[in-house]
Amino acid sequence: MSQTETVDSPTLQSVEEPLQRLLSWEPTTLPVISLYLNTQADARGRDQYEGFLRKELATRVKTWETGTEERKSLDADIERIHAWLENELAPSANGVALFACSGAGLWEAVQLNVPLDGHRLYIYNQPHLYHLTRLDDEYPRYAALLTDANSARIFVFGLGQTIDTEQVKGKKVHRVKVGGWSQARYQRRVENAHQSHAKEVVEVLDRLVREEGIKHILLTGEPQMMTVLQGEMPKHLADKVVDVLRLDLKSSDQEVFETTLQRMREEDARSDADKVERMMVQYRARGLACVGPEDTLAALANGQVDEVLISANLEQEHAEPESVEAVLAPEIPDSEGGTESDEPRQVLLADLLVTRAGQTDAHVTFIEDPELLSEVGGVGAFLRWR
Repeated sequence: MSQTETVDSPTLQSVEEPLQRLLSWEPTTLPVISLYLNTQADARGRDQYEGFLRKELATRVKTWETGTEERKSLDADIERIHAWLENELAPSANGVALFACSGAGLWEAVQLNVPLDGHRLYIYNQPHLYHLTRLDDEYPRYAALLTDANSARIFVFGLGQTIDTEQVKGKKVHRVKVGGWSQARYQRRVENAHQSHAKEVVEVLDRLVREEGIKHILLTGEPQMMTVLQGEMPKHLADKVVDVLRLDLKSSDQEVFETTLQRMREEDARSDADKVERMMVQYRARGLACVGPEDTLAALANGQVDEVLISANLEQEHAEPESVEAVLAPEIPDSEGGTESDEPRQVLLADLLVTRAGQTDAHVTFIEDPELLSEVGGVGAFLRWR
């Protein structure tokens, strides 16, 4: 009989739950701070974000007049942000995303294992969620399984960290005699033990896939066991297997993570090209696809989008606020709380796309190669209906 063990591993936060809370946040008349910091220590072990905070945060806030409700809210936010960074930021965190609007009761702090590629500050009337969504896509959640005839390790990775680890230990088959009928009986015992171990491993893997919402699986192990294991897999699991890798079964957890993440990124690049090509075919045939920022925003506003494809450099190309039709943008309240104006609204395009997608249950895929979507403005979408 196999034994299953759950191995606790220290983790920082995932982004799914805070992202859903932030997506449901209604725009407010008060300013909302969205602050992304790379909290990796420098060569001397010191944080590198203090200078950015002193310069950017304080300078930006001073553009609101002292004594106004907006300034009071921002001043309280700054105080809370500094206190939180001093007292609650985990030493192991490599990145953090903070969202604050004290006047409207908003506070969300997300600590990350993966580093951010810089410090960013946005002050707007709702949370800026582009980078949080980008991280969720860049570091996908997937399972990796390593097994031999007697034991298995199953990992769930996501956001650059180990989310869960389970071990399955089988019963070894000891050889007593060889030759003749004894050899045949021993071989049957070995085969039965392998099959029993494979069933136990598949059961544990299946449970983890359901509980963690896993869409991709990577396998590695003894070739003989791989054959037995895949023979025990139900179709819904087998369809999620990306590849069978060659990896030393004594590899450390970090080696497993680095090797499998590299393979996942290769798979992501391949699937990016396939998705863009399929979308283009649908669009050319007037099927269930649209391209370009304006048409994609219109489809998102109608709830038509199933999956939006966004070039990974879109935010850099649209770094400044730009006007879009009022019907395509969030209902930004005026000073009296009204939202009836039909005037064009100033928005950050990339953030509006990912926010609208999240609010309408549309999946977001970032296309790493900017050339793939360059001819259509960096944006396209698969539609649920036309």
